[in-house]
Amino acid sequence: MGSSLSKRAAVSDTIPTVCGYLGIATAFGVIGRATGFSTITVILMSLIMYAGSAEFTTVSMLAVGSPIGSIIFAAFMVNSRMILMSTTVVPYFKKDSLGKGVLIGTLLTDESFALAMNKINYTNGKMNFTWFNTENIISYAAWVSATMIGAVLGNFIKNPQKLGLDFENVAMFIGLLYLQIKGDKNLNKLLQAIVVLLTLALTYGLTIFLPANLVIIVVTLIGCTLGMVIKRVFF
Repeated sequence: MGSSLSKRAAVSDTIPTVCGYLGIATAFGVIGRATGFSTITVILMSLIMYAGSAEFTTVSMLAVGSPIGSIIFAAFMVNSRMILMSTTVVPYFKKDSLGKGVLIGTLLTDESFALAMNKINYTNGKMNFTWFNTENIISYAAWVSATMIGAVLGNFIKNPQKLGLDFENVAMFIGLLYLQIKGDKNLNKLLQAIVVLLTLALTYGLTIFLPANLVIIVVTLIGCTLGMVIKRVFF
């Protein structure tokens, strides 16, 4: 990953995300078909929702006949972390039009956000619409394409968990975390290690008491606050 913010740079920078999406979206397609949904329904869900974890949640809730209102609320809660991510991204696009901002926000995902935050470590804190939008579009195309593949394969795979497809998402984020820590030259490595360990401990502890869809938001807020305090007091 270099300092260029061109379209060409965005294409090469997004390759790791695309590779991750090939596994995760394929898994979604397989699981969607195994749950009983038609191939076209599974594909349309990725085309319209494009919301990773919310898609998995929606499929599972529809399969058991949950009320539409409950499904909408659950999908909102699962993806409400995007509010925090969007507020972090906004400052980089203050000079761009509202339409461009909406486009960036519409296609924003955990992976594209993490990749962008890693990118600014190489650009002296700079970001532009061209790079981010190209990254988002490539990621979206990869997700939908991989969902199509998974939906077709789902006709032949009846038990996707036996193949370990549910671990693909975890593996990709471990990789993104490594790249973030390696690329960030401004923060002390010990500080980063402490925050990572605190985040893991908080996630484990809060999972016992809170619904899974709230854990990410609460851990993000607490983790960021503790990280800021530790940095100011000890570093």
